Amino acid sequence: MKRSNQRKDDGANPAGAATVAGRGDTLTERLHRELKAEILSGRRIGGTRLPSTRQFGVQAGVSRNIVLAVYDLLLSEGLVVSRRGAGTFVRDGAARPSQPPPAFDPRVLQARIRSPWRDGGLTDPIAASAPFDFRIGIPDTRRFPHDVWRRSIARAARELARRGGNLGPSDGLAPLRAAIARHVSFARAVACTADDIIVTAGAQQALDLIARVLVTPNRTVAAVEDPGYPPAAHVLAAAGARLHPVAVDAQGLVVDALPRAATLIYTTPSHQFPLGAVLSAQRRAALIAFAHARGAVIIEDDYDGEFRHHGRPLDALQTLDRAGQVIYVGTFSKSLFPALRLGFIVAPPWLRRALVAAKQLADWQCPLLEQIALAHFIDDGHLARHVRRMRRIYAERHDALTAAIQRDLGKALTLIPSSSGLHLAALTAPGKSAAALATRARNAGIAIQTARAYRRDHGGGDGLVFGIGQIETDAIDTAIRRLARLLTP
Repeated sequence: MKRSNQRKDDGANPAGAATVAGRGDTLTERLHRELKAEILSGRRIGGTRLPSTRQFGVQAGVSRNIVLAVYDLLLSEGLVVSRRGAGTFVRDGAARPSQPPPAFDPRVLQARIRSPWRDGGLTDPIAASAPFDFRIGIPDTRRFPHDVWRRSIARAARELARRGGNLGPSDGLAPLRAAIARHVSFARAVACTADDIIVTAGAQQALDLIARVLVTPNRTVAAVEDPGYPPAAHVLAAAGARLHPVAVDAQGLVVDALPRAATLIYTTPSHQFPLGAVLSAQRRAALIAFAHARGAVIIEDDYDGEFRHHGRPLDALQTLDRAGQVIYVGTFSKSLFPALRLGFIVAPPWLRRALVAAKQLADWQCPLLEQIALAHFIDDGHLARHVRRMRRIYAERHDALTAAIQRDLGKALTLIPSSSGLHLAALTAPGKSAAALATRARNAGIAIQTARAYRRDHGGGDGLVFGIGQIETDAIDTAIRRLARLLTP
């Protein structure tokens, strides 16, 4: 019986007389109605080639004769055109929406977006380079041992294959947490063990997780350095914190200017961003005392503290803290390369569980391949060797830049003393426009940034910030002399 019906459908009844159970219409009518609706609604765009009759039949589970009948009906209605040797195409302009879409003002929904996100967030930190590149926040990745890293990645890939590709712990793989603890204990005298470490997708995610856990919208008062690191202020504001900018000077954060209501304090004590000052020992003690007295939490962002050019580095705030009120944030973006996107938090015991829970909700875990590779890279001594090498190179650039600024720009700029990190800053004389000088410098092939660009209110003193990650030592004198000529009337 089935064989007889199929023969009738394919040949004796080209119009598709077989009916659909329970519907009373034929397969031809049903397919014609569905395909016509797709064309009229615009789901099949004008100029689109329809499948061949044989392909369509296979897809729809019907005979080729039924598809031929459907295409013929569409041709007669002017909805498709047939081109010999090319196929059947939807006619341009065939779409005829049954009714115009309702008027819609996207601003109605846009108003629901919380204010910190309406402006689209931060600008792209990687701008176009120049022949003389003083952009800040970018390390010298050209001297990174990429061949060693490739071997670490290959080794990690073999280990990951043996693991079976399953998910790892949200706080990071145990070998990496142990390696990080050993590294920061030695390099920065941070008191921690593997159990204190939480691996994050860079320092920015670390800041985001802390803000998620500790900020109560519209209630938490967060003190931030001014000028300071914009992404930190943005992430705290996005979480709903009430920001309070606090001035910085040659000794770093002005602790006496902290608001009494502050329960969260963000600071870069080892190398203030962007002015480069080191928080003095006296102010470190005062900041810890403030936190103890007020029940405040300090976020210590040690983004490039490994690169100390001269003298012994001061102890980290986390080392001085005995009450568990300092959260230490570190990153491998400056010591290795930014694209790695791995950082870490040294969390006090009372906070660790909440941060791990926030990490689970954010992305569950950082990529395992990179975690395994980084653990080997640290344990095999490659990180320490690379940091030692780059410390010498950065020290040469730092000293050359300091001498050149003092020699050629001493009358126009006042250098802020700095002995660490990947950038230094110099203040302009009152009445002088750093922005205008930076614009002329860019036109002359010198990429440089202003200090005012990092201020919350864009007021206060101004100056220029010089990065040393992208410029070679032997190019510094030429660049500074060219910059000095721009100051000549």
